[in-house]
Amino acid sequence: MSHDAMTPGPLDSRPPSHNGGRKRRGAPRKRRRGLKITLGIVLVLLLAAGGTLYWMYSQLDGNIKGVDINKALGDDRPEKLPTSGQNLLVLGSDSRAGAENKELGGGGSVSGARSDTAMVVHIPEGRQKAVAVSIPRDTLVTRPECTKADGSTTPSANRVMFNSVYSQIGPACVVKTVEKMSGVRIDHYLEINFAGFKDLVDAIGGVTVDVPQDIRDTSSGLDLTAGPHKLDGTQSLAYVRTRHGIGDGSDLGRIGLQQQFLLALLSEVKSQDLLGSPTNSYRIANSATKSLTTDSGLASLKSLAEFARSMNGVDPSTMETIMLPVAYDKQDPNRVVAAQPQAGDLWKAIRKDGTIPESAKKSPATGG
Repeated sequence: MSHDAMTPGPLDSRPPSHNGGRKRRGAPRKRRRGLKITLGIVLVLLLAAGGTLYWMYSQLDGNIKGVDINKALGDDRPEKLPTSGQNLLVLGSDSRAGAENKELGGGGSVSGARSDTAMVVHIPEGRQKAVAVSIPRDTLVTRPECTKADGSTTPSANRVMFNSVYSQIGPACVVKTVEKMSGVRIDHYLEINFAGFKDLVDAIGGVTVDVPQDIRDTSSGLDLTAGPHKLDGTQSLAYVRTRHGIGDGSDLGRIGLQQQFLLALLSEVKSQDLLGSPTNSYRIANSATKSLTTDSGLASLKSLAEFARSMNGVDPSTMETIMLPVAYDKQDPNRVVAAQPQAGDLWKAIRKDGTIPESAKKSPATGG
């Protein structure tokens, strides 16, 4: 990882990240497993509770942007799950498109976008629980041959940073890369950008988090003492993206904050009973859908709400968050690669809609 979380520069100019770890010392074991969580999941959970109101908000359809993943990928894909389970790829994009996204991302001359956060969300048959597998953005992967939006073909490449696939080719290639590395069929795609994250937090009136230690990030301006703080949208974005303000400055080091924030956000929604008010429901949905991109199968409020309603039985408090097991790359210890056999065992369990073994949740890359 490289540049400051709030002012990332071009990929080829960013200095290597420090050796990082996915755990903070002293954090509870269960929380330490958490990795990158994006607001796409929150949107699905919100709509799951308020999906019956979608007919009132048909005008929100125009907010949602769609990507035809199936057309872009063709038939050379993994088999669908042998059950009714579903797999979603959820991305948090650091797009600088638009003045608000550029300002929130730190401005500068950065063009395009990268997948700032990424995770595969597996909803097993019965849809009573969910597992989120986060993919570190600095993971070196083999990018498969992909077709760009203009129809041109980009050849396969080895040892490519995972987060560069989005900026170089586009979302369909990210889906294809995940499918090739995991053997898991991705059924749906959700993406939310900087502005969407900020606006969603502001729409619910801020989120209170218990900051685990003093955070002073001179790059982003985030300055928080240990203890409870109610953060607005801009502060929340800085909180989940800070690297230099906590831990060893690596991408893996900030994962605990992101998991903590997601849980705090869901608690805030529940405590305020926001979905009990049509006005508040509309405000939240409008904020989220304005910055939402989905696969074409979900690219309408009706389809998104129906899918979310099917997940009504999923309790956010039981959602398990796992980091893709990674090890430091032998050629470049500032990068990581999927650790075997742990990663293979994890993906195998998801492909079969089975129980993930505890051994598949442990990552050799555990720097501080």
